[in-house]
Amino acid sequence: MFTDLPLDELRSYRPPLPEPAGFDAFWQRTLDEARTHDLDARFTEIDPGLPLLRCFDAAFSGFGGHRIRGWFLTPRGSAGPLPCVVQYLGYGGGRLLPHDWLLWPSAGYATLVMDTRGQSGPDRPGDTPDPAGYGNPGVPGKMTQGLLDPDDYYYRRLFTDAVRAVEAARGRDDVDADRIVVAGRSQGGALALAMTALVPGLAGALIHVPFLTHIRRAIDLTDEGPYGELTRYFAGARGHIDTALHTLDHFDGLNFATRATAPALFGTALRDAVAPPSTGFAAFHHYAGEKELKVWRFNAHESGGGEHRAAELAYARKLLG
Repeated sequence: MFTDLPLDELRSYRPPLPEPAGFDAFWQRTLDEARTHDLDARFTEIDPGLPLLRCFDAAFSGFGGHRIRGWFLTPRGSAGPLPCVVQYLGYGGGRLLPHDWLLWPSAGYATLVMDTRGQSGPDRPGDTPDPAGYGNPGVPGKMTQGLLDPDDYYYRRLFTDAVRAVEAARGRDDVDADRIVVAGRSQGGALALAMTALVPGLAGALIHVPFLTHIRRAIDLTDEGPYGELTRYFAGARGHIDTALHTLDHFDGLNFATRATAPALFGTALRDAVAPPSTGFAAFHHYAGEKELKVWRFNAHESGGGEHRAAELAYARKLLG
């Protein structure tokens, strides 16, 4: 069933921004601190049995200098430098294996897949620990880890890793630094959206059913995970709710959307109880760059599936050639 406002109301839904004081200074300080550590991007070529591609086990320094893993794939024999898609991942999983990321290299682009620190799963294995897993007591998952202080919050580390991933891709001779697109779905969509504000000069962004957007409304609409981690925490941590919401405002996609500089393709689904559609529409309406939106009327969090990937391919071709 529909999970949110009617479509005619969503098309004009533009809520006030939850911007905390010092938002820009917080992120400038965060990235300045990260850049005191040598990026030290390393790419070790491997043979995963994909003769049409060159495949590299990638590593670079993210937040705190912590080593972040990834995959880097390019079409074998291609004339570079190539456009590149930096791919971010959904919640609760890791980088998988090289053969899981064939779409973008098959389209002729280089691809850097960033592993997600501290996340893995039985069918989505990851390889990057989170050495700074400190903070307040919380419920299982990442959403409440360090939630009572923006400096300690888990997503400060992850968003910083995502910026450094773009910097690692730009440092390669076979990548055209001016033709980089960031992409992701759900949690990955939140990262892609944030990058449009935190990383200058992106060629574009593919922002699919973004999570961590219009958070204050989302937690009133759904108890589905991952937002459900917050509502379970708030049920017990009654005296910390305002402090926690203030932290979350530093990571809300609406505040990044107003600072966006890259063209973007958004996707949202009207039956999505994980990332409710009004949260995606709100980000789209506040988005400051050129933008397009695909609406999937009868889909939930899976959204448009393969048809949305086809739309992303067409949009990337328009941006990158």
